[in-house]
Amino acid sequence: WGVQGVFQHVKGVTGAVSGYAGGAAETARYRVVGSGRTGHAEAVAVSFDPAEISYGEILQVYFSVAHDPTQLDRQGPDVGTQYRSTIFPQDAEQARVAAAYIAQLDAAGVYGAPIATTIEPGRPFYRAEDYHQDYMTLNPTAPYIVYNDLPKVENLERLFPEVWRADPVLVSEAEASY
Repeated sequence: WGVQGVFQHVKGVTGAVSGYAGGAAETARYRVVGSGRTGHAEAVAVSFDPAEISYGEILQVYFSVAHDPTQLDRQGPDVGTQYRSTIFPQDAEQARVAAAYIAQLDAAGVYGAPIATTIEPGRPFYRAEDYHQDYMTLNPTAPYIVYNDLPKVENLERLFPEVWRADPVLVSEAEASY
C-alpha cells in the first residue's frame, strides 16, 4: 500500500499501519474487502508527534503525493469503492481541519478537477493482515511498487524535503501503539 510507504518516510510520523476502515469488523479481511461490497476502504492509520509535524502538514503530504484526491472510487489502476479517497478523522477537530483544507484546495482550483475525497468520522480502523504491512519496504522491486508507489516516495523527497526521512518507520517499530 503506497500511502503507508509514503507516510513511513515522513519525519514526525511514529507509525503508519495498513488496514481497513468504513465497514464492519467481520468484513475487515483483504479478500472480502476486495469485493467492494463491505463499506471498507483500504486505509492507513497514521500516528504522529505533533511537536514534530502538524495535522495540516500530514494533510499536505496526503493530498500532494500520497494519492490522487480527484479520482472517484479508484487510485491509479485499482478501481472500486475500497480504493476511494477518504479521510477517517480521529475527532471533530481533525474533521473540521480536513474539510477546510479540501474547500481551500477546491476554491483555488489546485487540481483542475473537483476533489473527490470524503471525510468519514467515527469509523473504526482494523489492522490489515501481516503480509500487507511494510509492503513497499519489503518488496521494492515488485513491478506494481516500482511503477505506482516508489514515484510517490520520490515526490515526497522532492516536494517536502523538510519532512523527508530516508529510513522508514516500520510497523514492527510502531506496533505498541496499535
